[in-house]
Amino acid sequence: MKSQFSLKKNDVKTAYGMLLPNLILLSAFVVIPLIYAIYVSFYEWSFYQDNVFVGFQNFERVIKDPLFFKALWVGVKFTLIVIPVQLIAAFLFANLIRFVGGKIGGFVKTSIYVPHVISGVVASIIFIFIYDYHGGLANAVLEIFGAEPVAWLNDIKIALGSISVPAIWLGFGFTTLIMLAGLNDIPSSYYEAAEIDGANAVQKMFRITIPLLKNIFVYLLVVGVTGAIQQFDLPYMMTGGGPLNETTTPNLFIYNHFKNDPYMGYTIASALLLFVILGAISALIFRLMNSNKD
Repeated sequence: MKSQFSLKKNDVKTAYGMLLPNLILLSAFVVIPLIYAIYVSFYEWSFYQDNVFVGFQNFERVIKDPLFFKALWVGVKFTLIVIPVQLIAAFLFANLIRFVGGKIGGFVKTSIYVPHVISGVVASIIFIFIYDYHGGLANAVLEIFGAEPVAWLNDIKIALGSISVPAIWLGFGFTTLIMLAGLNDIPSSYYEAAEIDGANAVQKMFRITIPLLKNIFVYLLVVGVTGAIQQFDLPYMMTGGGPLNETTTPNLFIYNHFKNDPYMGYTIASALLLFVILGAISALIFRLMNSNKD
């Protein structure tokens, strides 16, 4: 009995020893910077002048700033364009890859993942050339069908949709492979039993596949939604937030303030509010999807 207790005690020490490096890194790069950011948000903080305590004034300024909420709305619209298209397309394509299999399936999996390793900056440059008003591929295709060229990145109505296309392209491969991993984890015996009971393809999809992929969908939704709302490189490179701030996402809004405002309090306060909003959205997704570990 004593030896078992000693063994368990040693196991606990070993576990804490293995966790210690991660706890140190987490504290150094997450906890301490977060605490310091909260501290700075209560000051009119500057690199060049004495700091002045202002309490919640920075948060009040952010909440009263219509441009902050416009940037949030842009992030939400961007998310509503990108995530549904990405998830549906990835789900259908993952099913296709699963049934193809073999060398062709392996080649397809490798091919669709390539865009995910391309940086947003490179993707932005590629699509800037595609969307170019004079000689761009998109307008060249329109001209074939007799249509007038379109100012893809300068039209208020379609600028956000235009930068959504490379975002979908960049994340499609990763989302598809995660979906494929989830599909491969479903036992084939479930489908065989459903076929014996006379279930068709649609019934198997909605009664077996989608319910068993629930946790996969939750993961992809949380990662996708928080990533899309925080999108920075595509709007920064492709439109600079224009036209008329119609593509200014929250991160781009915060960056512009950081660049132009000599005081850091407002910038930090807006970043912290975005942090709280993203946390609330993630919690809401978990709540609505009723995720579990089964």
